[in-house]
Amino acid sequence: MTNSSNKYILLVITAALISACSVTKKYERPTTLKTDQLYRDQSATDSTTIADMPWQSVFKDEKLNALIQKGLDQNLNLKNAIENIVQARASLRQSKLAYYPTLQLDASATHNKQSQAGLNFPPGININTLTTTYKLGVSTAWELDIWGKLSSSKRAALATYLATDAAKQAVQTQLISDIANNYFLLLAYDKQLKITEATLESRIKNVETIKALKEGAIVTGAAVVQSEANQHAAEVLIPDLKQSIRETENALSILLGQAPGPIDRGELGTQIIPENIALGMPAQLLNNRPDVRQAEFNFRVAFESTNLAKTYFYPSLTLTASTGFSNLELKDFFTNSIFYSIIGGLTQPIFNQGLNKMRLTTAQSQQLQAYNNFQQTLLVAGQEVSNALYSYEMAVEKEDSRKKQIEALEKAVDFTQQLLEYSSATNYTDVLTSEQNLLAAQLSGINDNLQKLQAVVNLYRALGGGWK
Repeated sequence: MTNSSNKYILLVITAALISACSVTKKYERPTTLKTDQLYRDQSATDSTTIADMPWQSVFKDEKLNALIQKGLDQNLNLKNAIENIVQARASLRQSKLAYYPTLQLDASATHNKQSQAGLNFPPGININTLTTTYKLGVSTAWELDIWGKLSSSKRAALATYLATDAAKQAVQTQLISDIANNYFLLLAYDKQLKITEATLESRIKNVETIKALKEGAIVTGAAVVQSEANQHAAEVLIPDLKQSIRETENALSILLGQAPGPIDRGELGTQIIPENIALGMPAQLLNNRPDVRQAEFNFRVAFESTNLAKTYFYPSLTLTASTGFSNLELKDFFTNSIFYSIIGGLTQPIFNQGLNKMRLTTAQSQQLQAYNNFQQTLLVAGQEVSNALYSYEMAVEKEDSRKKQIEALEKAVDFTQQLLEYSSATNYTDVLTSEQNLLAAQLSGINDNLQKLQAVVNLYRALGGGWK
């Protein structure tokens, strides 16, 4: 390499170091993101949030916590998410190695045969020559990262790795939510089945009572038939509830990564939820919600891809070197057979059919899409928080009224049954109506309790709880 070439390369490197910062940009979180008023009708200023609580503290049921831990250990979707992290980590390691030169070993033996006919030898003489060249060498190549191409690739790989880690955390928070919601649903079905079976026993006794009243000419045969229909109305609810219980158990089993089977569980009435449902501030979703963090890392990948696309407009500088031994005879292989070469290559794109421009335009468009997805994910997170909080508030609001409704209907059933049995001031239609209304209210009360429990679970997940 001549001195003039060395000076030219040095000049290019110096210019590159001065201007490299203008080719690629450093990532900063967009200031145009909308984080205010993500929670509808909420203006929280306290940073305390239920999302910071470990799931073991949010759920007090030991049997539920055992199921959650089992799911975290065995769920197949979560295992796949972990494997995605393994793959992304391998890509990240490969991107770091791009800073180092490549090194190759070359060992060869080349046989060449050449005919010397027609090369002024005496007539009739045809001489063929056979030569063998033995070669052993080492070569290396190194691309200088003068425009930040390798740095952008490395940062993109890092962002991809972090995105897969956030995706795994999102799977974990959703898994905890799904297990808890299905667990509470199972408890609700259990309690509805218990109440329905108790109601059925009561209605069977009512049928016998109505038959006795008919014999005493207090009611007609129509009342007997109505009482039997009321009994059957309770009976038909039981198979549906048992089917729902079986299907919910099976769904929980799949979440636990096991074959469908029975689930060990507690009771709905013993469930305890946190007293303080703290939201924190909407901006905290950027750090607490795994899917929001994943969306931001995906945006960073697109940002670095745009940086990378810009570097293709500038020259690349590659240094290559090789050395080794080459000889026609093995016996003299290591004697007077050393060769070496050092080459500095500078490649400047001039015309490549618009490839660089197309690459940059595509990268910029994909970056804008990634930003839109980032903002959309944040808005959806705010929507989920708002919905879960309002569902909780409405469940709480119904508690007192539902309690009073059930108490009133219980009294109505007692009054109408007594009136029917001891006087003619009422008829069985009144009894039938009050009994049906009571069962419906009792089942609705269980659904209200379920709504409250599941709203807490959904709020916990929506705020980003469960992965820390």
